[in-house]
Amino acid sequence: MTPPQVIEAHGVRLRPFRAEDTADVVDGCADPVSQRFVSSLPSPYTEADARWWIDAGAPAAWTGGGAAYAIADPATDRLLGAVGLNNPLPERGQAEIGYWVRPAARGRGIAAAATRALSEHAFATGTVRLELLTEAENAPSQRVALAAGFEYEGVRRSAGSGRGGGRHDLLAWVRLADDPTGPTARLLPDLPGGVLTDQVVALRRLAPDDAELMYRLHSRPEVVANQAPPVPPERAAIERRCRLAESAWLTGDIARLLITELATGEPAGSCGLSYTDVASGEASLGYALLPDWRGRGYATRAVRLLAGWAFGPAGIARLTAGTVPENTASHRVLERVGFEREALQRGRLPGLAGTRLDDLTFALLPADLR
Repeated sequence: MTPPQVIEAHGVRLRPFRAEDTADVVDGCADPVSQRFVSSLPSPYTEADARWWIDAGAPAAWTGGGAAYAIADPATDRLLGAVGLNNPLPERGQAEIGYWVRPAARGRGIAAAATRALSEHAFATGTVRLELLTEAENAPSQRVALAAGFEYEGVRRSAGSGRGGGRHDLLAWVRLADDPTGPTARLLPDLPGGVLTDQVVALRRLAPDDAELMYRLHSRPEVVANQAPPVPPERAAIERRCRLAESAWLTGDIARLLITELATGEPAGSCGLSYTDVASGEASLGYALLPDWRGRGYATRAVRLLAGWAFGPAGIARLTAGTVPENTASHRVLERVGFEREALQRGRLPGLAGTRLDDLTFALLPADLR
């Protein structure tokens, strides 16, 4: 990058760091969220660390071909956060972009605005490809990437290092110089207002606090028997599934939802939807209820709500649901919503001890939804 210059764009100012930023740098870098997701920060983060960054660290980033900008409020010039470029590969026209924002400035679109502003400046000065790497549990940062026009590209296995010396995967989000401007369209948009409801049941995104309930539900013998292979889940796997539910939604992998009774807020079960063929607009859904809520029409209501969202805001053209042939209760739920039996695929699914299970597939088109 060229030597630092002030950039004013998208409602933020990017400028060099100054000595009077010291207290605000400490405020941003000592914050628990920054400490958790930016493992390169000293811990604890002190005023001496901030002074070193302003006097030596940021200038070194420029000397090494990267960039280190303070994000400032255009009206007051007070520091709101930081954004920069690192690991430049000039021969590839590539760099990584990263940022942090002070706690008081979060939730206002500051990080996305600064990322857009620096990205556009980088592209205008010769960069061709920018990568933004996030931890899988850092969903707010993933939302920043999407808002700034970055597309999810995949998992960088063991690309991140923890404070204790361990390694972990990172998610790669990429924007190219010739990509369209504006936010990236998502395969699985957010629920309108965060919830789907028919005034009897409500669906919301699965959250970390749902882990105990989900383990209790999905380890029940009758629920295990209707999945392939029919093996009870490990508690750690369920906990991870709940922690990563928002990230999996943002990357377009799967939408996992909790089913609750609207009047009481009591959890009744879960459901989910994932693409089986993005190009053709086909997705598959599934669901499970706790015993106390079965036989009351709640599964039908949940599947109907999920299908309506799929055909509406998500823009899906066709839904399928796979069942074991013996699960007649699930067949009745699907048929009440409008699904039609389509195919019996013999031996399609893995069973226990090398056996294979048949898969009875149901399908639903928008015009079929009841």
